[in-house]
Amino acid sequence: MTYLESIDTAAAAIRSACGEAEIGLILGSGLAQSIALENARTIAYDKIPGFPVSTAPGHQSEWVCGELGGKRVCLMRGRFHLYEGYPMEKIALPVRVMKRLGVKALIVTNAGGGVNAGFTPGDLMLITDTINFSGINPLIGPNEDALGPRFPDMSKQIDRDFLRLAHTVGEEMGIALQEGVYMWFSGPSFETPAEIRMARTLGADAVGMSTVPEIITARHCGIRVLGISCITNLAAGMLDQPLTHEEVLETGARVKEAFAKLVCGIVRKMEL
Repeated sequence: MTYLESIDTAAAAIRSACGEAEIGLILGSGLAQSIALENARTIAYDKIPGFPVSTAPGHQSEWVCGELGGKRVCLMRGRFHLYEGYPMEKIALPVRVMKRLGVKALIVTNAGGGVNAGFTPGDLMLITDTINFSGINPLIGPNEDALGPRFPDMSKQIDRDFLRLAHTVGEEMGIALQEGVYMWFSGPSFETPAEIRMARTLGADAVGMSTVPEIITARHCGIRVLGISCITNLAAGMLDQPLTHEEVLETGARVKEAFAKLVCGIVRKMEL
């Protein structure tokens, strides 16, 4: 089976079980249960041909499709990471499947470590730009012209209209929002204090182990993107305490109500 055929096969299984959608959501660590869809239908990843499963704590392995704010939405309760050992073509697969299912806009979320000293755990940060520090890219290899161009432009990878909309919704709901640059490290070890000093010097406001390959893939296939980081902890060296994934999950649970209100408000007002 070719890669294009694998995309179509996975999309057909999801379409049969759950239907199509116009907006996609990828939910990060601690946020998987924060969004509830109306008239939801679910398919487990292990029932989707060619799909891997999420092995990271705080990630379920479910694809859900339903209605949110009057829009048809599909959401991933659990994503795939480079550190889990999956090849980049598998990490990119869900976004390409979304495109086949009619998705025009993607809201990609994550739990991030705060590099900006002005951030506090629990802050929600709108991603304005990214830095790929992993040394790998989901588009490496032969380009499939049916999926997108060989050299996609990344100068406006985050949709500026969606950014403005997010700020408007946040103001209406009384939810304070930060903005910043997200830097992708491969993981799974947390970054070192020296790496965090480097990240700050390079202009990063938050760091994490996901999201960037999904943004690259979405832009490659013409999906508009909004990114939201939940700042779940301050990064290495900023506090004299060890970093743990439990802290990430606890902070995600604490902010999930505000996060859900924000995302639902954005989806309701999105113009595609």
